[in-house]
Amino acid sequence: MSSQPPSPAQGSAADSISAAAEDVPAARSAADRRRWIALAVVMTAAFMDLVDVTIVNIAIPSIERDLGASFGAIQWITAGYALAFAAGLITGGRLGDIYGRKRLFLLGITGFTIASALCGFAANPEMLVASRLLQGATAAMMVPQVLAIIHVTFPAHERGKVFGMFGAVIGLGAVSGPLLGALLTQWNLFGLEWRPIFLINLPVGIAGIILGRTFISESRAPKALRLDLIGVALVTVALLMLVYPLTRGRELDWPLWGHLCMAGSLFVFAAFGVYEKYKTKRDGSPLVELSLFRVKSFAAGIAVQLTFGIVCGIFFLVWTLYMQIGLGWTPLRAGLTGVPFSLAVSTAAGVSVQKLVPRFGRKVLQAGAIIMATGLLLYIWEAGRYGTGIHSWQMILPLTAMGAGMGLIVAPLTDAVLSEVPREHSGSASGLINTTMQMGNALGLGLVSVVFFGVIDEERLLPGQVGTAFAEAFQNSLWWVAGVLAVIFLLMFALPARPKQHIEGGAPSGDDARPEPVAGQREEAPALAH
Repeated sequence: MSSQPPSPAQGSAADSISAAAEDVPAARSAADRRRWIALAVVMTAAFMDLVDVTIVNIAIPSIERDLGASFGAIQWITAGYALAFAAGLITGGRLGDIYGRKRLFLLGITGFTIASALCGFAANPEMLVASRLLQGATAAMMVPQVLAIIHVTFPAHERGKVFGMFGAVIGLGAVSGPLLGALLTQWNLFGLEWRPIFLINLPVGIAGIILGRTFISESRAPKALRLDLIGVALVTVALLMLVYPLTRGRELDWPLWGHLCMAGSLFVFAAFGVYEKYKTKRDGSPLVELSLFRVKSFAAGIAVQLTFGIVCGIFFLVWTLYMQIGLGWTPLRAGLTGVPFSLAVSTAAGVSVQKLVPRFGRKVLQAGAIIMATGLLLYIWEAGRYGTGIHSWQMILPLTAMGAGMGLIVAPLTDAVLSEVPREHSGSASGLINTTMQMGNALGLGLVSVVFFGVIDEERLLPGQVGTAFAEAFQNSLWWVAGVLAVIFLLMFALPARPKQHIEGGAPSGDDARPEPVAGQREEAPALAH
């Protein structure tokens, strides 16, 4: 039986089917590659912000000498960023929901890069303070979009791995700032002294703008929302009333107006809540979706975020004071001492979400609190045992334990908070997460004046007693941090016991599901990728 060659028509059909089959994996591969590049871009931006929060502290003496800055100006250089950042986070998140998360991210990173250049080329303290305020405000536009973009770009079954990576970035950024600031200041590149700590953001920011425009897909809330200007005003005033007195309180000797401001902020927050309920009923466009707090995992996660922020606010400041003033170490030695902590956070964060949480659930986060508290207790013992003669290598074990414990908490916590949040409110939820963490940090920084400086009698302190006094104050502060971790451990019982099995099955749903295609990408590509 002889076989006949296919007819031209049959051959053309076969070729078309074959070509179509080959297009499917190609489209899947292209879509997959694009979103992972987008993830790298937004994570780099988040890292840039985290480093910028802490990098300035190391360079303060150099800035003071070079610009002749007054003590008040120095306070504003450090506090201005935090104030502008905290005040704008919730608004920045909601603007992303309304006008597009990609658009707000690009506006934010562009403004942040420009503000960094202005900081680096500041001619006087006033220009540096104004530039730092601009940096904080533009970071408040950029940072909330990071978690929101991750939330809408990756399906539920992949978010655990992604948030594990995000947690590792958080851990790395938390302690990289002081080390990077010490290196850049000590190297005095091109005779610029402290200025490279800001100018280093320029190439990173420019690359983020170019890659973000190409690889991040646009997304926004599916229904039309309007900006809640009265809500913006109320929450901004409330946050400033709380954060500003905490930031400046110790330097101003805790004036009465500061206590009245902090107490009054509670009433403004209450007024904000009442107005948001009214706004929801009126037109469905509140600044904060109060319905999010009816989601148990979100409400519990926000409470843990707040208390964990207090832990970070206390520990990182008193740790720096202890090493650089109490022990008399150089900024570079203090920065290098934190490397084991940084590595432990990054490693544990990745392992916790990818391997441990799917199997053991919230017990991983609670184990993290226990391990971190154990590291603190060991640190307390070592600080008392060795006094001012303690060496960097003797801190490796407690710092590694503390870093591992923190890593087990930070990455799974983010996933737990956002796991049941509706996609259309991811920007608002992200802004709330970041704002809560900043509020916790501010509370922790305010408590430093009580738990650290409160046990130091500065008026009777002799020069030779500074090291011993700071070591004792450091130990006292760590006892407080351990106590807050015990509270965190109990709050974690309100988190879901096991990871939720999301019903979206890896495919986005609803109007917000399909982001706008970027230039050069076929609209069918996301569908082919499933």
